[in-house]
Amino acid sequence: MLQDKDRIFTNLYGLHSPDLEAAKKRGAWHLTKEMLDLGPDWLCDQIKASGLRGRGGAGFPTGLKWTFMPKEVRDRPHYLVVNADESEPGTCKDREIMRHDPHLLIEGCMVASRAMRAHKCYVYIRGEYIAERHALEKAVKEAYEARLIGQNNLNGWDFDLYVHHGAGAYICGEETALLESLEGKKGQPRLKPPFPANAGLYGCPTTVNNVETIAVAPTILRRGVAWWSALGRPKNTGTKLFCISGHVNDPCNVEEEMGIPLRELIDKHAGGVRGGWDNLLAVIPGGASVPCLPRTICDNILMDFDSLREARSGLGTAAVIVMDKSTDVVAAIARLSHFYMHESCGQCTPCREGTGWMYRVMQRLVKGDADPGEIDMLEAVTRQIEGHTICALGDAAAWPIQGLIRHFRPEIEQRIAAFRGTRVAAE
Repeated sequence: MLQDKDRIFTNLYGLHSPDLEAAKKRGAWHLTKEMLDLGPDWLCDQIKASGLRGRGGAGFPTGLKWTFMPKEVRDRPHYLVVNADESEPGTCKDREIMRHDPHLLIEGCMVASRAMRAHKCYVYIRGEYIAERHALEKAVKEAYEARLIGQNNLNGWDFDLYVHHGAGAYICGEETALLESLEGKKGQPRLKPPFPANAGLYGCPTTVNNVETIAVAPTILRRGVAWWSALGRPKNTGTKLFCISGHVNDPCNVEEEMGIPLRELIDKHAGGVRGGWDNLLAVIPGGASVPCLPRTICDNILMDFDSLREARSGLGTAAVIVMDKSTDVVAAIARLSHFYMHESCGQCTPCREGTGWMYRVMQRLVKGDADPGEIDMLEAVTRQIEGHTICALGDAAAWPIQGLIRHFRPEIEQRIAAFRGTRVAAE
């Protein structure tokens, strides 16, 4: 378990004030100028050496992503965009940072912007996050008034931060759709290349990072790469915010080491599975877009990017959704299928047509009113959608269904057989 001395988000539960002075007492804005003065190359090298991977879902190495930005600022300004469009079902970590530790995020924005030679940053907040927007805007105002950010600030790097409120579309969590929305256009993903680091916001070099990724950067630099690297597992270093919900006794958000066993995470922080561990049916380990895992895998699985990928699932946003044996797992996945059908932007044919088709088949499977051959046909269609769309929403719609078929095919077949038996008896 993570020791208290190693926690970054020490006000995760809002037990203390989120205001500037309280944040400074917890360590925010300490040695910021000294870090910025060491220059972009040092900042990028330190983050690369730390092994920090993006906390928004993909787990891409953060320091490497920062180095994709041009080394010189020429005729186009550089931008940092922070993705606070936290719309993945089950995920509720970034909102706690913005509500209770907003100055860690603001300081992180400044540090990351310096690393990428950017003087402006936009934080794109989910449309439903009203209180979070107000909390962040208040903190930004405090930072301006204290001359920690802005022009001719005390930290020596001219930096402006803007908070932008989205309209509530899940697709705007995809980085290029977010950029389109930020420019005032319809939120639809862009074709790549060009990649945002070359042509992003307003056609300028841009990096898009998740809230948690940016918020941990200053603490890593302050406390040192060796400290961060000692936490977690090789290639999966540091701490992570986990959102635990569903059939547990105490749903919660908690900061823990990467690589903590799933069972330990649930038992020690969420009060265990409702009815005991033996009552566990399945867990979605990383938000609604990753395949679920049955209890047999959950017994020993570690919560990090590589371990979950080997188990044919993913850490994603680390939103752990627990389902006990009272769950109709087919209906649960069908509900997620409806979500992705509803949130598809409709730009790509495989996603626009495929998400609706999958949902309609899932509805039949919930009732059992289907042919057994449709199970394999459904799985084949998910493969035709996966990897064939501009963004990853098609993958996100396909993966939960793939996980269901992989691990719960007997349950689906029994449901079909039971429906057929009932129909025959009625006749």
